[in-house]
Amino acid sequence: MLKLTDDGAKITLQGQPPASDNGLFWFGFALLVGAVAVALAMSLLSERLAIGALALLIVGSFIFNRQRQQRKKAMTGVITSGVLWLRAGELVHDNLGKREHIHLTDGDTISLVGEQLQIVDGDGQQKYHISGFESIQEATAAKAILQGQALSKRHVNIKMNDDEGRP
Repeated sequence: MLKLTDDGAKITLQGQPPASDNGLFWFGFALLVGAVAVALAMSLLSERLAIGALALLIVGSFIFNRQRQQRKKAMTGVITSGVLWLRAGELVHDNLGKREHIHLTDGDTISLVGEQLQIVDGDGQQKYHISGFESIQEATAAKAILQGQALSKRHVNIKMNDDEGRP
């Protein structure tokens, strides 16, 4: 939903939030299973094999954690839900109380891809991908506001209701 403010607009995105990170649960589960396996190895196998099993547990947990961090890093810059506060050259993304202030630079370009916005830096690297707009008009209005353009009828339809019920 688009609401105009004095210096920009507030847009509520309708997309689904990214899936919760249950990687920590699986990491804990794998660590528990690995610890039990190492304990069994220490009681049943020779010292060398038990130390090898412990080393495998340490290396495995390091690799698992590294992959989880890389997946999390790949999701940065993807905005699908929450509230966007837009002004010329900047936006604030409020998602479940966590606010991220985003300032656009002169080299950034904003393009419309269907009903989604894509913000690319001067080197051609994608900085942000914003989806979850209700309609193409909302995405077009968001692009216009971020670029500092004044809104016109082609950007957004504004319907006003009279509180007294008069037409």
